[in-house]
Amino acid sequence: MAAPNPEAAYPTFSALYAHILALPPPLAPPAKTTSTKLTAQISNLSLHPTLEVALHILNNDLPSAHFLVRHMQAPPAYEGMFLHGILHRIEGDYDNARAWYRNVAESEVFKEVWEGGEEEATRFIGKVEGLVKKREGNEEGLERESLREIKAVVEYCRKKFGEKEMLDATQAWVKPGEDHRKMGEEMVSGGKGFRKF
Repeated sequence: MAAPNPEAAYPTFSALYAHILALPPPLAPPAKTTSTKLTAQISNLSLHPTLEVALHILNNDLPSAHFLVRHMQAPPAYEGMFLHGILHRIEGDYDNARAWYRNVAESEVFKEVWEGGEEEATRFIGKVEGLVKKREGNEEGLERESLREIKAVVEYCRKKFGEKEMLDATQAWVKPGEDHRKMGEEMVSGGKGFRKF
């Protein structure tokens, strides 16, 4: 399959998704977004936010993905919460990824993606961490598993939400509870986050 052509127009989710899957699978912290032109095309499709997040992740555009998942970080937005965990796994914040996986481990989407449950999923995170930090493991195998995981979440979201344009995404957003608000505040300004601000 040919690599995506950022100059081409991808007018539908299916067209863009087919092309973006030709990119190297996201596994470890990317140096930069793969294609800023694809970022604009992804956003312009006005998809359900979970599908938009997944496309941004596949394009290694973690800031755009993170902006969206922050609006889906509490039940019943389990799909967004799961994608939040995947995003943190890719950016190298493994403890945060494990926490998000733990938070969605009993959800339908997580059980469909990880038949072996939380134990299998966190073992995968550990293998990715070992590869990134110690250069241990099979990179190609882990890339395949990373792509399998993301594709499974995408397929679940496609079935649940569809691929149609969603001009008003407010129904997908959830307002975080006080615990989430406080945790976010501590991560941004309280020194408990992966990155320091």
